[in-house]
Amino acid sequence: MAAVKLLGAWLSPFNCRVICALKLKGIAYEYMEEDLLNKSPLLLQYNPVHKKIPVLVHGGRPICESAVILRYIDETWPENPLLPTDPYERAVALFWIKFADDKTSSIAMMYLTTGEEQDKATKECSDMLETIEEHGLIEGKKFFGGDEINMVDIAFCSVAHWLGVIEEVIGLKAFEPHKFPKLNSWILNFKSVPVIKESLPDTETMLAFFMGRREMVLASKSS
Repeated sequence: MAAVKLLGAWLSPFNCRVICALKLKGIAYEYMEEDLLNKSPLLLQYNPVHKKIPVLVHGGRPICESAVILRYIDETWPENPLLPTDPYERAVALFWIKFADDKTSSIAMMYLTTGEEQDKATKECSDMLETIEEHGLIEGKKFFGGDEINMVDIAFCSVAHWLGVIEEVIGLKAFEPHKFPKLNSWILNFKSVPVIKESLPDTETMLAFFMGRREMVLASKSS
């Protein structure tokens, strides 16, 4: 079997997406942590276009962008599929994955900004959560695809885990459990899956990192 390597950074939800998929599939891989402030020659070689993590390397061939990597993993190792086989259900799943890619950036913007910019990002995040609550989740179902975890759940890992940390760092709330009962139930179900739980970064470590990162970013903007 061709060797599988993952170049990533522990703080990234996009990296976490790939780790979750690999573990759900039972794929053995070598993990290589990247310093995003001092990117390795290997990362620059494998992703010369965007120079970003994550990068999956399978048999020496790199695959970039987390959503693309997830599709590659699912197609290369078809056991325990992460996308529905029914064409319509598959199309719906791909729609929500694209929605996650387009909208979850508002979570990062909440802590990278202040004032009106931060208010705008928080509003965009709230709108995203409302859309997920109203249209993305099915009443009585544990996960986006029903009773089994799939690629859509993985795509929204930043909502399940990163959002709460960011809210604590900035002292603002976009997510209130009583306002989003279906989403709150999904978060609890998602984070209770053993493979997911062990793949998510430690909350306290995240808090310390993001507090320091926010101070650094805001200081650089004011100087």
